[in-house]
Amino acid sequence: MLQNHSETGSLYTPGGLRKYLTRLERTHFIEVATSWPRQDVATLCLTLAHTGCRLSEALGLTGGAVEQSEQFLALRSLKRRNGAVVIREVPIPSSLLAILGRRHDLTDRSALLWTICRSQAWRLVKEVMHEADVAPGPHATPRGLRHGFGLHAVRSGVPLNLVQRWLGHASLKTTAIYLQAMGDEEREIASRMWLS
Repeated sequence: MLQNHSETGSLYTPGGLRKYLTRLERTHFIEVATSWPRQDVATLCLTLAHTGCRLSEALGLTGGAVEQSEQFLALRSLKRRNGAVVIREVPIPSSLLAILGRRHDLTDRSALLWTICRSQAWRLVKEVMHEADVAPGPHATPRGLRHGFGLHAVRSGVPLNLVQRWLGHASLKTTAIYLQAMGDEEREIASRMWLS
């Protein structure tokens, strides 16, 4: 059976190109998105960066998916398991909750937060990437934000099973790809080797 390399296998393309945003790229993307003049684009980009959700999952969010008192988004997974609809709760920072509350009407629980199509949303995210000086490549995409979130979570000490749940992976093997990337601890250990 063929593996879907966009979701499993590696953080690099078969040609050796990185598929994730680095910590610095992710941070700069969030800074640029926060001050983006078009408010719907800003909140979409910040939601992608802070939840690791798929672009289509973000575009399916309604006011009712924002759980303000508990500080999470209830994401409807695109991946069905045994025919069942899967909803996963992903915690969000208070800064994202505040900006969603200011820029969207969350009282209309059935209204979509964004009324743009997937291809337009993809182009708009790429525009923010460009302004954030993220070099072109497979990492400079909504999928790159998803992978960047996964890495950020693992490097922040979030247990792999929680990252799996937040990203909506059926298998822990899929989530384990985030353990492949070099982190600060590994760099620090390697720097000791270079001193001797």
